[in-house]
Amino acid sequence: THEVRQALHIPEIIGRSAALARLLHSVRHVAHLDVDVLITGPSGTGKSMLARAIANNSPRQGGPFVEVNCAAMQEALFENELFGSERGAHSTATRRAAGKVAAAEGGTLFLDEIAELSIGSQAKLLKLIEEREYHPLGSASTIKADVRIMSATNANLKKLVEDKRFREDLYYRLEVLPLEVPGLDVRVDDIPDLVEHFVAEACTRHK
Repeated sequence: THEVRQALHIPEIIGRSAALARLLHSVRHVAHLDVDVLITGPSGTGKSMLARAIANNSPRQGGPFVEVNCAAMQEALFENELFGSERGAHSTATRRAAGKVAAAEGGTLFLDEIAELSIGSQAKLLKLIEEREYHPLGSASTIKADVRIMSATNANLKKLVEDKRFREDLYYRLEVLPLEVPGLDVRVDDIPDLVEHFVAEACTRHK
């Protein structure tokens, strides 16, 4: 773990267990590759933190990191939120609005809770991933997207694919480089370090 920590800038990731060391070794190899990453693991294990760590150690580290919570995104608003809209594209579009993809240009777009997207939204996301281009709502122009896409879920996407609740083609597009964040049940050695970290944070916050 010490060797990897010297090679990566990851002060926010706490722990020294063998399971965490294996994950960080994978991060070291994945970070500099400009390919999409799927992060899986139980809730609360730090998937979004890991995505930020990958972005901060990648060639895109100087670019924006834009996080999207797919669970909070209604299907009717998906295109508007992700791709933006031109003035007059819909009843509330009184001015041109940039979407999350434009905000992440040159950097990383992180799609958290990816399993919560509707089938319709999944189809629109697949087009972005396949072609790296999109149309803002109400626009006839195609815009190229220079973004690295990372996604995360605590769901079993393979099972959702079998149940026809998640598109198989999208699953394979997202899972170019899969990383699984282990739960604390296999990271017992990290618990004392985590306790110390959170207690110190609480002491600082409450003076």
